[in-house]
Amino acid sequence: MASVHFTDEFRRDAVAQIVARRYSAAEVLTRLGVSQYSFYDWKKKFSLAKGAAADNRDAEIRQLKRELTRVIEERDMLKKATAYFAKG
Repeated sequence: MASVHFTDEFRRDAVAQIVARRYSAAEVLTRLGVSQYSFYDWKKKFSLAKGAAADNRDAEIRQLKRELTRVIEERDMLKKATAYFAKG
């Protein structure tokens, strides 16, 4: 049997069709001509990459929440200062 080389983009799309879009694995693998063993290797490889991306995204969300809290506090202080100087 001839060895077929698939691009990473093709592999990611195949994994996404089954994992994210919830298509039947048997249907997708048959349609694409991919063995289930190859698919599970791809799934393992690209799931690890997504896990790292998710960790980065979570860290960014935490950082943005901290920054938002700081900005809200500064805004509230400026509102109080504006009210104080408007009276005086």
